[in-house]
Amino acid sequence: MKNNIFIAIEGIDGSGKSTQAKNIAKRLEAEGHKVYLTFEPTDMRIGKMIRSILGGKEKADEKVIAALFAADRLDHILHETEGILKKLAEGYIVITDRYYFSSYAYHGAHLDMDWVIASNQMAANILKPTVNIFVDVSPEVAMQRINANRETVEIYETLDNLKAVQSQYVRAFEKLQQEEHIVKVNGDETPENVTEALWDVIQKELNAS
Repeated sequence: MKNNIFIAIEGIDGSGKSTQAKNIAKRLEAEGHKVYLTFEPTDMRIGKMIRSILGGKEKADEKVIAALFAADRLDHILHETEGILKKLAEGYIVITDRYYFSSYAYHGAHLDMDWVIASNQMAANILKPTVNIFVDVSPEVAMQRINANRETVEIYETLDNLKAVQSQYVRAFEKLQQEEHIVKVNGDETPENVTEALWDVIQKELNAS
């Protein structure tokens, strides 16, 4: 049985992926697994800089933002005490709320996707997820959720941008389907049904030889 699998949960803003990551982490812990739940951008130095830009407090060129995400991701993987590789070596199941497919989709909506993929090649070479789970929600539903649940809206959280990002996710998955393990779940379902769909995917990975 694989005990230290690495799960990346992806989706546009408003997809509910953050809630689902927490739900799955709690369920795995209840079954006795060691779980490390993490996210991107991180809370480390580069990640905090990114959050400041996303919140509109600072401005930066799209290529600079994409490069910052790539650097933050490497720190996320390689950090001496809190890095994903470190946690996997310690026997944790690692769940990340966003990984490099988020960069491919969000930055690919504004930049050449091949450039974005190349910028993240080092991270992909070091550590690919056991499975990339895409919470597939319609942009209209996602925008409704954002407006209902958020006090502040980030720079990428407009309906037009959500539509663009959704299409870029599809494009990235098609481009890399031979290299990556990708599973889609229907994010328009109730939160409970989405959790069950994710749980089924993860159980298959845990039981895989």
